[in-house]
Amino acid sequence: MFHIDPLSRKPVYEQLIEQMEKFVLTDLLPPESQLPSVRSLSIELSINPNTIQKAYSELDVRGIIYSVPGIGCFVAKNAKELLMEHSRGKLKQLQTLISELALAGISKEEIMECVRKTYEERGVNL
Repeated sequence: MFHIDPLSRKPVYEQLIEQMEKFVLTDLLPPESQLPSVRSLSIELSINPNTIQKAYSELDVRGIIYSVPGIGCFVAKNAKELLMEHSRGKLKQLQTLISELALAGISKEEIMECVRKTYEERGVNL
């Protein structure tokens, strides 16, 4: 399920967070589903348990998961909505990027084609 790129410049815990968020958004991890234990994921991925605990703690702080002492960690009921709202916040960054591209001479058509291709790759029609 999880894949860690040891050659990536991105820290392992951040790779785990990004993958977990993607799994929640794509319903691979539906609300209330139990996450693998820190120990089992550590063994599966051959990484330090503290790294996994760091990722789980960050996801807990963000409200994406919650832990039940002695039982494990679970996906929060509203995790997908929280992630979607966070993503909507990135629209301002996109607007800034589009302004920079326009100033650099990139046409609206090129930008729209890039958006269309990206949505097609994700299986979403515009």
